[in-house]
Amino acid sequence: MYLEIKNPMDYHVALYIRLSKEDENEGPSQSVQNQKSILKEFARQHQLLIYDIYVDDGWSGTNFERPEFKRMIHDIEAKKINMVVTKDLSRLGRDYIMTGHYMERYFPEHRVRYISLLDGIDTGVDSTANDITPFRAIMNDMYAKDISKKIKSVKRDKQRKGEFIGGKPVYGYKMHPSEKNKIVIDEEVAPIVRRIFSLALTGMSCRKIATILNEEGVPTPATYCGWKINSFGPYSGLWSSERISEMLKNETYIGNMVQGRMVKISYKSKKCLRQPPENWVVVEGTHEPIIDSESYKKVQMLLESRKTTRSRTYDFLLKGLIFCHECGYPMAVINRKNATGNDRLFFVCRTYQRFTKSSACTCHSIKEATVNEAVIGKLQQLFQTHLNPKRLLAIAEEEIKKSEITGCSEKNLQLLQSRIGKLTNNIDKIYMDRINGLLSESDFQRIYQKAKMDRDALEDRVKDFQEKKDCLSSIEEQAKILVKQFLDSMFSNRQLLVNLIERVELTEEKNIIIKFRFHELEAIS
Repeated sequence: MYLEIKNPMDYHVALYIRLSKEDENEGPSQSVQNQKSILKEFARQHQLLIYDIYVDDGWSGTNFERPEFKRMIHDIEAKKINMVVTKDLSRLGRDYIMTGHYMERYFPEHRVRYISLLDGIDTGVDSTANDITPFRAIMNDMYAKDISKKIKSVKRDKQRKGEFIGGKPVYGYKMHPSEKNKIVIDEEVAPIVRRIFSLALTGMSCRKIATILNEEGVPTPATYCGWKINSFGPYSGLWSSERISEMLKNETYIGNMVQGRMVKISYKSKKCLRQPPENWVVVEGTHEPIIDSESYKKVQMLLESRKTTRSRTYDFLLKGLIFCHECGYPMAVINRKNATGNDRLFFVCRTYQRFTKSSACTCHSIKEATVNEAVIGKLQQLFQTHLNPKRLLAIAEEEIKKSEITGCSEKNLQLLQSRIGKLTNNIDKIYMDRINGLLSESDFQRIYQKAKMDRDALEDRVKDFQEKKDCLSSIEEQAKILVKQFLDSMFSNRQLLVNLIERVELTEEKNIIIKFRFHELEAIS
């Protein structure tokens, strides 16, 4: 389609070029040089001023986190560019949702004219080519989806054959120097793996093994491989019990290829989901083992036996709410027997507990009861202006008067006593009828038992009423007791604490910081 630019001097043009590995299979027509040549020729013919050329070589069209694409977007935000030209729509992207977003919303909102040469798309003019653009985007997306399925199928087939298709082998192995998709033992760190299994065979816990490695300064797998750490925390660069446990359970060390532990959500997302062991692809005998099978089995038995001997967990008032102020991690709770042998819970920093020798944090040890008292005391102090005991007393008295104990009046008592008298007369009458031979023994027993049961029930009601009547004179005392119980117990109610408090932080100096869910409470405190 012939594209006409009436006012070329008004535009600062970005020539955008993208090439992925899949595009290379379509031939040289998709090459970077070919795209650049076509775009430059278009700019020359229409006397357009090229601001810059942006090239993403080796990037998939479903990924919009491409470095050069992001640089182009930054220049658009800076108002350096008001026209974007690509060879075709698939160069901009193959995800029809994101492609549509940029074409239909982002570019128009930033007054950017978009042109796709081979598709005849030009957002600066009205044309039928623009109308069918969404369908082109969907077709490009379908192509990307089809390619993704084919690649996944090929990778799955390689996994089933026992070929390694990951980025880096598990710690203790490295890529074969000459054979593709093969791994060999990395003799530099394999002794560390053997030592970890050897220590585990002695019955040593994963935490203890991690502590020993940290004390000796042994680089972690991530440090050894040079992996980039996105976020740094107190655990960064340290061995952990979880890492040791994962290694001890990995069949790769006995010569079996284990793959498929993580699966991408879709071809449009980089996020992966952890798969259950039954979905892993395990192929036996694909490479030289570091650990013999017998030792591996013994380690698994030891790990399995520890599942039932782990320290018990404790329920406590601030569970899930209390954190270390210095490192930000949740506080751990431990039990220490006092002199009389009774349980006494203490809060300690979980980071310190796990990495004591590394000085990642400090102990922060404090009695759980001490923290509870401080938190509850603070809440009581904050709310005493809102919870007026005198007003609560009036409410309690009103509720007591409405309760069941005032449900019987003097009139009701007289009615009950009258019914008891009538039943007593009836019992006397049927007794005389039995003596005079007017009632058979069976009829007498049936009528007598029924009347006696009814009278006993009424007498119980009268007795209950009398007891409750004695309490009516002390409604005020009852109300005071009720209010006191409410005030004493309300702040030990975990549901109330969770609704009020976002988190409690314990500092190294044993100071307690309470962060409320409501800004009004923060202002009061």
